[in-house]
Amino acid sequence: MIVDALIEGALGPSSTLGSLRQTDYLDWPEKPGLELIYGRMYVSPSPTRLHQIVVLLLWRILDRIAQQHGGQALAAPLDVTLADHSVVQPDVLYLSAERRDRAGERVEGAPDLVVEVLSPATVQRDRGEKLQLYAASGIREYWLVDAEAQQVEFLIAHEGRFQVALPVDGFYRSEALPEIGWTLVDFWDEVARRI
Repeated sequence: MIVDALIEGALGPSSTLGSLRQTDYLDWPEKPGLELIYGRMYVSPSPTRLHQIVVLLLWRILDRIAQQHGGQALAAPLDVTLADHSVVQPDVLYLSAERRDRAGERVEGAPDLVVEVLSPATVQRDRGEKLQLYAASGIREYWLVDAEAQQVEFLIAHEGRFQVALPVDGFYRSEALPEIGWTLVDFWDEVARRI
């Protein structure tokens, strides 16, 4: 069930692109957590242990599904080129069988699904510039995962915007990618066991 439209207001990108492009990104000295978003470089601090456990477990869920359906699940760090002005490294991404050919040394073009696990250093960017970039780039689904609050926002692309989709009875089934379904309580229980 889709309940609410997102993307408006001050959290979006500035009205002008920064001056940096993909060639600048590729020439930049190696740094973990480096991303180019709307022509501006961003470096994120190393993730926490909780963040990494959540990423690992989400990747496992998506990898199991990908293996069954001919897709591919990948985890950061991996460059995803969405435009000449934007190269990102989502925490987890999923390519359906139809989009699997976008993966080479890096991913060229929009994955079907991207997942960002929120952290204090990146939450504004994940909910702002990345949200708009992902919607404009043709990403079909975007998950924002708050590991501390044990919440997931499931966002489905609709006419260049994202809308919130809700789990039913604790089970999430993707409307955009019907092969994807999982039980949230089981997931958060597994996270707690790992901590």
